[in-house]
Amino acid sequence: MKLKLLVVGTRMPAWVESGCQEYGKRMPPELRVQATEIPLGVRGKNQPPAKAIEAESQGLLKAIGEHDFVVALDVIGKPMSTEKLAQNLASWQMNGQDVCLVIGGPDGLSADILARANMRWSLSDLTLPHPLVRIVLMEQLYRAWTINANHPYHRS
Repeated sequence: MKLKLLVVGTRMPAWVESGCQEYGKRMPPELRVQATEIPLGVRGKNQPPAKAIEAESQGLLKAIGEHDFVVALDVIGKPMSTEKLAQNLASWQMNGQDVCLVIGGPDGLSADILARANMRWSLSDLTLPHPLVRIVLMEQLYRAWTINANHPYHRS
């Protein structure tokens, strides 16, 4: 099983790269997170966001494998506790199916990506900046693994 993080946006600030790398290196070898950045669609004053979202969607769909389990991070997705994420992570590992966690661009994910998703997950009711979402997601994946491994990192 592979954990794939598919994100729209490139050239993140150093603090984002550093945070993601920190949690990424803590993950065990069998759960290393493979990150793929998809370029932002072109946005402009006279261009509707739908065109940019569609361009991003095409890049994301190319990165998703035919048999991958897709989790779309979506503001109207279902909330999940860390403990529930740990249960899902254990289940994904048992299935052996690759899992793609998809973070959209500033205008969200296209209907095509949401339709392809096996699960829609809302990290928070708060509006979070996309760079911060990457770090929060990486930390939560690490925390979920520590719960499953009975590691002392998580304190409930």
